[in-house]
Amino acid sequence: MEQAVTYEIDERNVAIVTLNRAEKHNAFDDEMIAELTRLFKKAGEDDSVRAVILQAKGKSFSAGADLNWMKKMAGYTQEQNEQDAMGLATMLQTLYTLPKPTIARVQGAAFGGAVGLIACCDIAVGSKLSKFCLSEVKIGLIPATISPYVVEAMGARVCRRYFQTAEVFSARRARRLGLLSEAVTEDELDSTIDDLISNITKNGPQAVSQSKALVQWVASQPINNDLLTATSKLIAHVRTSEEGQEGLGAFLEKRSANWIEQKTNPEAGVEK
Repeated sequence: MEQAVTYEIDERNVAIVTLNRAEKHNAFDDEMIAELTRLFKKAGEDDSVRAVILQAKGKSFSAGADLNWMKKMAGYTQEQNEQDAMGLATMLQTLYTLPKPTIARVQGAAFGGAVGLIACCDIAVGSKLSKFCLSEVKIGLIPATISPYVVEAMGARVCRRYFQTAEVFSARRARRLGLLSEAVTEDELDSTIDDLISNITKNGPQAVSQSKALVQWVASQPINNDLLTATSKLIAHVRTSEEGQEGLGAFLEKRSANWIEQKTNPEAGVEK
């Protein structure tokens, strides 16, 4: 039986997580959600991984929730529904807080929960032909578990509209609204992501991870003396760290830092 999600480490030490239910438009169910959670944790805990790409096989990125899964949920009790929803919420949080750069590669349709997956990633590159829809209200539901990430990505006022109307919107609009970082032709998807990966892997791995955490933390803080003190202490700590010392030394000595000279992963390949 073919795996619903595949995991591969390429020669650049990039983890590639692929939604692999093309015949179902990569709609997800509880088992697929559990597997995504496991693989995101695996990538986050692997010190050799420099970045994570979330992509999908077939014409669609993801149609959101699987029909058979929704049929099961309809018969669940309140308690069972809460447990089931927590599985999705945990997966999204795992992706959002993953201590590596995350890039969504989006083609075709991204509906419902799929918009949440995209919003959880640090960067999202979509085909100009891709389409998006927060479709939950069409079947009497709401985008509850994905809402923290979608609201952060697109803004509260925009979400008031699309959460209620369930309109389909274009990649061009998704780019303007902040859901997509880039909207490119289908042929440019991979090269655009390759350029992003190339830039990321030139940078200090710990600095990249700490910069991601910095944004998530600072965004919720008031700009006051406490924040000034905390950020000053943080940069002082980073400057005196092993990676900070190596980076500063390499810059002053006009040489490549040791993370650029690191060899590619000898264990690159698909998860067994």
